[in-house]
Amino acid sequence: MREIELRLPAVAELIYHVPNGGHRHKATAAKLKGQGVKAGIPDLVLPMARGGYFGLYIEFKATPPNDAAVSSSQQACIRRLNEQGYLAIVCRGHFDAMEQIRAYLRLPKTVVVA
Repeated sequence: MREIELRLPAVAELIYHVPNGGHRHKATAAKLKGQGVKAGIPDLVLPMARGGYFGLYIEFKATPPNDAAVSSSQQACIRRLNEQGYLAIVCRGHFDAMEQIRAYLRLPKTVVVA
């Protein structure tokens, strides 16, 4: 996030992390689930409309040799988000994510017609 703050300040104002990953104590996990945390939701959300999309969702996965497969709940969520007009993608590492964010920002702004 620090690189985004330094290089893409307009993005830094809007992008946010969804705190749904990681291993937690059962009581904490139950509390978060009660608050609406759902399995499979991508890690980062950029609510800037570009290229006909309403926004960008990024699921982070590590680069090899520490990489992991995209889970079935993540695949299903990415598919549903794409069906709803968002661009939901998987990025392998920091550099891939920055490249994809820059590519997304180069798309023309989405114009909403009421």
